[in-house]
Amino acid sequence: MQPLDRPRTRRLLGDDARVTFALTLVAIVATVILGSRLGARLGIPSPIGLLVIGVIGSLLPFVPNVELSPEVVLLGLLPPLLYAAALGSSLVDLRALLVPILGLAVGLVLFTALGVALVAWWLLPIPFDVAFALGAIVSPPDAVAATAVARRIGLPRRVVTILEGESLLNDATALVALRTALAAAGLAAHSVGTATAEESAPEHASFGSVSLSFLVAAVGGVAVGWAAFMVVGLIRRRLEESAADTALSFIAPFLAYLPAELLGASGVLAVVTTGLLLAHKAPILQSAPSRLSEATNWRSITFVLENAVFLLIGLQLSSIIDSLGADTVTTIRTVLAGLAVLLTALVLRPLWVFPYAWISTRLWRGDPAQTSEVAVTSWAGMRGVVTLAAALTLPSNTPQRPSLIMIALIVTLGTLLLQGTTLPLLARRLDVRGPDPRDDALQEATIVQAATAAGLRAIEGRDDEDEAAVREIRDQAHARINRVWERLGPLGGDDRETPGEAYRRLRLDMIGAERAELLRIRGTANVDHEVLSSVMRQIDAEEAALSYRARKTKDLRNEELHAPDRLVGDCEHLTAEAECAVPRTPDGCEECLALGQPWVHLRLCVHCGHVGCCDSSEGQHATAHFHETGHPVMRSLEPGEAWRWCFVDEVLG
Repeated sequence: MQPLDRPRTRRLLGDDARVTFALTLVAIVATVILGSRLGARLGIPSPIGLLVIGVIGSLLPFVPNVELSPEVVLLGLLPPLLYAAALGSSLVDLRALLVPILGLAVGLVLFTALGVALVAWWLLPIPFDVAFALGAIVSPPDAVAATAVARRIGLPRRVVTILEGESLLNDATALVALRTALAAAGLAAHSVGTATAEESAPEHASFGSVSLSFLVAAVGGVAVGWAAFMVVGLIRRRLEESAADTALSFIAPFLAYLPAELLGASGVLAVVTTGLLLAHKAPILQSAPSRLSEATNWRSITFVLENAVFLLIGLQLSSIIDSLGADTVTTIRTVLAGLAVLLTALVLRPLWVFPYAWISTRLWRGDPAQTSEVAVTSWAGMRGVVTLAAALTLPSNTPQRPSLIMIALIVTLGTLLLQGTTLPLLARRLDVRGPDPRDDALQEATIVQAATAAGLRAIEGRDDEDEAAVREIRDQAHARINRVWERLGPLGGDDRETPGEAYRRLRLDMIGAERAELLRIRGTANVDHEVLSSVMRQIDAEEAALSYRARKTKDLRNEELHAPDRLVGDCEHLTAEAECAVPRTPDGCEECLALGQPWVHLRLCVHCGHVGCCDSSEGQHATAHFHETGHPVMRSLEPGEAWRWCFVDEVLG
């Protein structure tokens, strides 16, 4: 081997551009990790904390100038972020709330763009077309900021779904509106995000051309997204390795976004369509290991990208301020105009949201939203990276371009700081909260019971099967159902464990010992690494599942618990039987008291008042009472629980 060429090595290591780029990436990721961790300890949302860190960093002389180019955002960051958000959304829920979502994603964006345009046109020496372009830039709330804050403070699922749907679709409306405004102004459109070719636009755009542009963008984006879904789905059916399947998901957003933009359609809608359809069809197209691998990898990617976006937004402050030096409009006037646009954007959102919620409920006869939820929705309008990236795509010959970029930054920072920090307080003051975790546990128990019952029916009547295997499967299925039901209700104030908790504790102790033995065997170097790793992964998966159930159980609260409306079945027994009855033995299970046995949870027969223990208890006397008497409906006798169960039809009521 030849010795290293030391001068050449020094040149490589001393390349300022390469070293600075590498160190910048390391610094960004490290800051994201530390900043998000610090924010969690202080109770500050990660987007807000990293935004403040970025603003402070932009003012420090030793922090390098980081330029967030529109190409990086609109081609490198936006597609994967939108795709990840779409993977985590429900196509069924979005479809059910399509009317309020479209009202915000289309109607509110255009309403805000017009209102901001009027204010900017009045305050700045710019044509109205350019003012409308500014309105389109600052009109869409950010997908990452809105959902991150909404999920963190625990808003109702309806509100979270509406905000997710709005933020997934409003970027498309805003970018098409920006493209149209630049065309009307006779400016050369940027090649990324606003047009597919850099060419001069006609001086005037008619209403017909504007409508056609929106139609082409919307229909074309959905069509390209559907085509990308079909291609990815076709390939995915033939992939057996989870690593290859996950790698395919990494390029899926770009397979949708790039062709749509090249065809003049909406790349945003294409990515969202592809992500929603792939997520909806994942149980059919992917294996279980592939779904787990994809979810794990995308969580890591979105953690870095989502948080890095806000750090980078803050780091833009210094460079944008410097760009105002050559502008004819003074910095003070620009800041005042930015504050006026910020105030306009803040005011216009509730002015649209409240009337639209009232009108849409009456025209489309949807479920009426509570006023408190509408108020929270009207204040969840945080802007983000798309606003800043769209501002940077303005052509160089745009009148007052540095001032417009500065205004976009003021709106982004202002909404993130004002709305992002006060939204949790507003939600608490209005008592707008997400669903009770025990309500979720009740739904989960019902769903698990229904799914397990279907699985057991699939193996019933097979005379040629091993009886021991069938019996073991049946016992495991019943134990799985019981562990979910055990999460409901207290244990009577003592320290008794439920059977499921005892199983989890003992099994975790076993897994710890098993892992220690595997590590000892690994140290002997007598076992193949692949074999050992396979066994280790199996116990890791089991431990993760046990820990996940333990975390969910810990979060349950003792509040009034009724049967969820969406799961209440149409059952004649629930209708015919009384809501409740007088317990014959209010102190506990009738049979357990006689036998001196412990119980887990208590159930009350609403027909005769018999008190029996649940199926997680040793005696299972509530179910035994049903088989003996045929009384179909029981009620939970645990404090704070008001749900009923029909043994015949297996539905809640």
